[in-house]
Amino acid sequence: MNSLLGEDWSRWRGPRGDGSWNGPKISQKLPENGLKRVWKSPLNPGYSGITVKENRVYTMDRPPVEKSGETERVLCFNALDGSLLWEFGYPAEYGNLSYGKGPRASLTIQEERVFGIGAMGHTFCLNAKDGKKVWFRDLLSEENATKPIWGFSGAPEVFEGELLMHVGARPSGSILALDLDTGRTKWRVGSDKKAGYAPPLPILRGGRQELICWGPNRIMGLPVGGGKTLWQIPYEVKYGVSITKPIYHDGIALVCGYWDGSRAIRLGKDPGDAKLLWKDEDKLCGLMSQPLYKEGLCYLLDRRNGLTCFELKSGRILWTDDHQLTAAGRNPQASLVWAGKEGDVLSLNAEGELVYLNLSKTGYSEHWREQVTGKTWAHPAYAGSRFYARSDRELVCYELPLSE
Repeated sequence: MNSLLGEDWSRWRGPRGDGSWNGPKISQKLPENGLKRVWKSPLNPGYSGITVKENRVYTMDRPPVEKSGETERVLCFNALDGSLLWEFGYPAEYGNLSYGKGPRASLTIQEERVFGIGAMGHTFCLNAKDGKKVWFRDLLSEENATKPIWGFSGAPEVFEGELLMHVGARPSGSILALDLDTGRTKWRVGSDKKAGYAPPLPILRGGRQELICWGPNRIMGLPVGGGKTLWQIPYEVKYGVSITKPIYHDGIALVCGYWDGSRAIRLGKDPGDAKLLWKDEDKLCGLMSQPLYKEGLCYLLDRRNGLTCFELKSGRILWTDDHQLTAAGRNPQASLVWAGKEGDVLSLNAEGELVYLNLSKTGYSEHWREQVTGKTWAHPAYAGSRFYARSDRELVCYELPLSE
């Protein structure tokens, strides 16, 4: 795989964690015989997304309980041919975990290390080359963390030489910062008392670094290194589904919820300067798909109206796609990734279709779509000139069609 063609995908939501990928120019025409599948490998169930670095593909799954007992696995495949290079397994009793078919979070690859968290709070660091354990912790028991209804899902966030974990430790510690080399807890911050499903968002504001963290009870601005909460906006969400990672552009923080809609917060230069700018509890209700932002506009998969374009500063809706990107349903899902400077987007929808489309102020325009795997909620990966996706039965690799 030629690294000059496209960036590796070493973390959830891409190399910058924002749903953008600098890749090759993709053809707007689908080849006559469809996309070329390079390989597929068997996989067990799970929601964990795909990460790719230096010709290695990583994900997690849960083997059949009757054969392996209650375990979770970390898997590493050869990106060129799909062969399994190594696996790392550990006991994980799910008990009454809802949607308990497998791990949720994508793995984070940093230099030669693999960082991950399982559905029950097992957090670890492995050697990327051979899968050997560097350190392993049970944050649920060791840090009195709060298990969400659907399990821990926030991917590890490497920031300033530390590992940030959104686990809802009690009595305080919405976010824990762990030592990369040892896993030791270095500091904690935030007091939502419950864990959300997404990692925190590091931002720079007024010359200072801070974290935006969305928990089930409030949206918080938290100081890096620990200390008193900088600001908070109450937002108690039904069933604790604070799922999508916040975004921050033009001095505005945005969170998008499923049951209770979206909140936009204007952040000033002073640490405590945070005010609710607008909210929409009816027409901007995202679930698992993080919104994309470009030139003042946001694109969100709304649970009722499908893909929706709206202004970040006002919440004014410009258009909806009437469920063209992915089918209407109780839990609509489609990942969205910028794949060019002209508004082109790659998206894997819940039906397992890869869709190449264009988003702009004027509407939705589709180039092509192709069935690539079975039904899935797991986030795919893009690296070099290839695309990687998973279902509950397989991991697949396809060549992207390139423009001449």
